[in-house]
Amino acid sequence: MLKGIPAILSPELLKVLCEMGHSDTIVIADGNFPSETIGKDAIVIRADGHGVPELLEAILKVFPLDTYVENPVSLMQVMPGDNAKTPIWDVYKKLVRDVDERGDNAFCEVERFEFYERAKKAYAVIATGETAIYANIMLQKGVVVE
Repeated sequence: MLKGIPAILSPELLKVLCEMGHSDTIVIADGNFPSETIGKDAIVIRADGHGVPELLEAILKVFPLDTYVENPVSLMQVMPGDNAKTPIWDVYKKLVRDVDERGDNAFCEVERFEFYERAKKAYAVIATGETAIYANIMLQKGVVVE
């Protein structure tokens, strides 16, 4: 065990977060996301039983967001005609506002199939048990500055 590290961050996930370099991306996927298919060329980490918000909160404690891009946080845009509500996005925005001065401006929405294409290039995909729809989020790693 380590001090100061959220317990939800497994050794495997901590290793992946540490291995990632500047501008690498990681997807925190909801339970409906095709994690194994999209992540066939990435590291897929199972986090069944966990939701996206608690993983995002823990990851943001140790993971710098990229300051060299306008939007280091990407959300999967709701498909036209889907009438889906995304209250989970408000939770994500609050968590990011707590750690990044850009706040809501750190976010962008990416069309569903473009999100999949970008996710195929991610360093890792975390497959969660999140039941909210359109709850997928992609983070671009920045630089640790001391």
